[in-house]
Amino acid sequence: MQRLLVIAGPTGSGKTSLAITLARWLGGEIVNADSQQVYRGLDVGTAKATAEERGRAPHHLLDLVEPGEGMDAARFAALADGAIAGVAARGRLPVVAGGSGLYLRALLHGVVAAPGRDPALRAALEAEASAQGRPALHARLAAIDPDAAQRIRPNDLVRVVRALEIAAGGRRPSELHAAHAFQIDRYAATILALDLPRAQLHARIDTRVEAMFAGGLLDEARALVARFGASVPGKLPIGYGEAVACVQGELSLAEAVRKVQVAHRRYARRQVIWLRKERGVEWVAPPFDAERLAHRVETG
Repeated sequence: MQRLLVIAGPTGSGKTSLAITLARWLGGEIVNADSQQVYRGLDVGTAKATAEERGRAPHHLLDLVEPGEGMDAARFAALADGAIAGVAARGRLPVVAGGSGLYLRALLHGVVAAPGRDPALRAALEAEASAQGRPALHARLAAIDPDAAQRIRPNDLVRVVRALEIAAGGRRPSELHAAHAFQIDRYAATILALDLPRAQLHARIDTRVEAMFAGGLLDEARALVARFGASVPGKLPIGYGEAVACVQGELSLAEAVRKVQVAHRRYARRQVIWLRKERGVEWVAPPFDAERLAHRVETG
């Protein structure tokens, strides 16, 4: 079974830096597992590895699709399998780095067959949520599959819509979730998750969001507006909606920064909750001793 090192954890915890250090130490190459970093041209707001960082260690699966295009866990897992095979064929260690729980689960444990996407149904459900409110859509899911509704937050429109889409296809979302959680391991993975104290993590997130706005996020938002006009895709990585609203004069800079800081903190919390449920995860507290961790990986 192919050996992997996985560096996981919440946004802002330092995954990229540690993954690069360990890849250099262990003779590895990095395979991205961040669902927001697959979009071309959205670099600053997704904290994508810089050119300098990519020069220190090869990176794979960045910049795969255009903003607004679809990418799902099954497609990611297939692409990651190919990237991992290529890294291994070069005699190097695949270092999977990212905090997208569903992507990691699909890669490590496989994807359970589920009903396909139904664009017309999705559009209708999203319109219903816009007209009646997201809690109303969540209530419909609760009537169909209480277990799934209990697991999904009422305001998580993407997951509520997907659950209703699965239910319309004749499957219970909770049954698929249960099956997904107990798939056999596809790789011999050492999974290290970065475990920062909450206050420290929030401080890092707040500082990083401020740096994003100062360092080019608004320029990327302007590029989106120039490219798409009034039809800027609604489903963009965290922060881009607020940045677009800011450049269009609908939000002040201070309010945009505050909203994105809150959104990133909430996302970090969801990432931690997801990872806590994954088996085989070894939580690592700072300061991160790269030499010790590299030895841990080498000795299994």
